[in-house]
Amino acid sequence: MAESRQNSVLDDRGNRAATPIIDPFGRAISYLRVSVTDRCDFRCVYCMSENMAFLPKADLLTLEELDRLCTAFIVKGVRKLRLTGGEPLVRRGVMTLVSSLSRHLASGMLDELTLTTNGSQLSKMASELKDRGVRRINVSLDTLDAEKFRAITRWGELDKVLAGIDAAQAAGLQVKINAVALKGVNEDEFPALIEWAHGRGMDLTLIEVMPMGEVGEGRLDQYLPLSMVRARLAEKFSLEDIDYRTGGPARYARVKETGGRLGFITPMTHNFCESCNRVRITCTGTLYMCLGQEDAADLRAPLRASEGNDLLYRAIDEAISRKPKGHDFVIDRRHQRPAVVRHMSVTGG
Repeated sequence: MAESRQNSVLDDRGNRAATPIIDPFGRAISYLRVSVTDRCDFRCVYCMSENMAFLPKADLLTLEELDRLCTAFIVKGVRKLRLTGGEPLVRRGVMTLVSSLSRHLASGMLDELTLTTNGSQLSKMASELKDRGVRRINVSLDTLDAEKFRAITRWGELDKVLAGIDAAQAAGLQVKINAVALKGVNEDEFPALIEWAHGRGMDLTLIEVMPMGEVGEGRLDQYLPLSMVRARLAEKFSLEDIDYRTGGPARYARVKETGGRLGFITPMTHNFCESCNRVRITCTGTLYMCLGQEDAADLRAPLRASEGNDLLYRAIDEAISRKPKGHDFVIDRRHQRPAVVRHMSVTGG
């Protein structure tokens, strides 16, 4: 039934899509994360080096090309689309892209259009996001301590992010907070973060450091296993595992004392690849079939080679046929090297 639905759909260029995207392990690819820029107005210590060299703007896909690429994936079965960066809201004209992509929500081809943000631009853009079909966003926030926040982000201002969260909630957006667990930095704050987030009706997800890119600090110095975090939290809170999913890799528990949901993303201590339904596209049109592998496919060339999408569909199918069963994240304790050379900001959140 799903295949016949896809075969009956014409894309924006009159091409009939091939089959839905199924990887070699039978997993349907229904979730696409797209980096619209590698640039960011923060320099978080686990994500970027302090003196990042960004891509020349000429190398980036245009907003029209990003729209066409996203649409190709939607026609081939993607139901959830997340815009990421860098910081997606610093991309000039990004609201034009959001507005254009929202047509797929109206048509029923797309279930959700969302984004991950550092919150710095939300005061200005939250209402516009809501007006253009976004209903839910993730905000990255690792601490409620202003001085510590500045140290983690190198450039960020906590007050501006908190004001952005206020604006998002006032606009009617559902907000989830993402916090990266950093050893010796914010590990004593998780109970307060839980109570703050849940007190405002927001889910909180804790994330293990991922060994991606050279950031100027040893990963072993940053890495805090969430198995240890959960054990500590269980001394203060009653945590009950629940069968709740948002389409991503987080596993959730209900915190009895607050009534809120607490998510755990554990790429290091618990491989979550068996149910992976996700792929990522960079702002240059490179498709990464797995966050933790270097294998990739260039979609920019077939995108630009023809007015039609047949070449693009074939390139997507060929790439997905190489999607691995799982990632190989490991912290190199001997050489202190990242498992993956590219930075998280390049891959797309």
